Amino acid sequence: MKIALPPLLSTVLASVAAAAMAGLTAYSVAVLGYFDRANPTALIACTIALWALFALAILAVRSVPTRPAIAIILIGSALIGGAAMAGPPNTSSDSARYAWDGIVQNAGISPYRYVPVDDALATLRPDWLFPTPLENADGTHRCLDPRADPTSSLPSGVPLCSALNRPKVPTIYPAAAEMFFAGVRFITGPTAEYWPLQLTGLLMSLAITAMLIVALRRRNLDPRWAALWGWSPIVATEAITNSHIDILGTLLVLVATLLVSRGLRFRGGIALGAAIAVKLIPVIAAPALLRRQPWKVIAASIVTFGVLYIPYLATTGIAVIGYLPGYLSEEGYNNGSRFTLLTLFVPTTASLAVAAVLLLITAVLVWWKTNPDAPWLGQLVMIGTTLLIVSPRYPWYALLLVPFIALSGRWEWFAVPLALTVRLLIPNDGVSQVAIAIAIVVIVALALHRTGPVGRTRLRHPLALLRRSSST
Repeated sequence: MKIALPPLLSTVLASVAAAAMAGLTAYSVAVLGYFDRANPTALIACTIALWALFALAILAVRSVPTRPAIAIILIGSALIGGAAMAGPPNTSSDSARYAWDGIVQNAGISPYRYVPVDDALATLRPDWLFPTPLENADGTHRCLDPRADPTSSLPSGVPLCSALNRPKVPTIYPAAAEMFFAGVRFITGPTAEYWPLQLTGLLMSLAITAMLIVALRRRNLDPRWAALWGWSPIVATEAITNSHIDILGTLLVLVATLLVSRGLRFRGGIALGAAIAVKLIPVIAAPALLRRQPWKVIAASIVTFGVLYIPYLATTGIAVIGYLPGYLSEEGYNNGSRFTLLTLFVPTTASLAVAAVLLLITAVLVWWKTNPDAPWLGQLVMIGTTLLIVSPRYPWYALLLVPFIALSGRWEWFAVPLALTVRLLIPNDGVSQVAIAIAIVVIVALALHRTGPVGRTRLRHPLALLRRSSST
């Protein structure tokens, strides 16, 4: 979709909209503070305004001449990303665990060996992650920091405040993520608070923006689509403010996809294996990369994944599994209760099996139909469909989707991160189901519109289409 505006007007409008996004992003982080679920109105209103400005900025930049548009996109990405560092994380405490795992490793201890509140790690606890609790008159304890919750050390039972979520369970993060955490803390030390991970998130976000511009230009596609990543509110919030490790996995999946599209399958497999060792969910990017010589991608990714785990297996053994089984149970994936939309149509006890079948069908179709020289659409469909079926509570999982929205230009798939954002800010099953259903309707409607009359005619006769495909 492109609205024709005079170049000067579109340049001014895009620049002003991006600058306004930067200002509002800084306000949401620095002024609104940590998300209060009891009073979410301010952050919800701010989020709506950011997405509206984002849409306006994208519409405007599409009419800016190419060279100035690239400059505006890069500058806007830096401004919005920098504004996202205006304060500490505001909707998630995950980066506190990242910092802690890095601190523990730099003390020569495996992050999988002890839970954070174990007495064995007492001397490693910095005040910003474990602030001193205050004692109430009744002998209970409270925490002044809104990011910290009361807990107690193990096994001594000494009262603590912890900024880490789930401080009494082992870490869940895979090997490559743990190496990244250790590397950041090796440089900054234990006393630097949230900004080191925010800065690395900003740098990786800018790298992805630049990679998208280069990739789009190299393939004679519109480089302005890179703004769909660089200016996206979800990138600023989840990759930078909240510093989710998913940004590293996203970067590596993009590298893998670009390498495989150029025929560099071993190298692409290495990048994919590293991405999966950051956070397991990037495994869903594999089907779109396996159309030609799949064994190269598979072998390289498996070897890379295994090599990255060697140091942790040597010191901790099977404990490297960490909290993964507990997390899947806690989130409701083991009994099917987490599949928000599916539970409207099938019993909860059957939703896990139905989800698995739907994901398998999607993976096979993506593998079968993806253009190996331009696998963006395959990645978009596989990742986006997985998110809709699995419907996680956390919008940062959708970071993996956004680069492929940019490469394909299929902006309607932003309905997925928007639906997941709604699910986080308004944690109500009914609202979540409506948001996900709307996302599906929007995506399907736009997909049908893009196919045109001929494509819609073919869809009315799927068996004939399959016969035609099998005979070629």
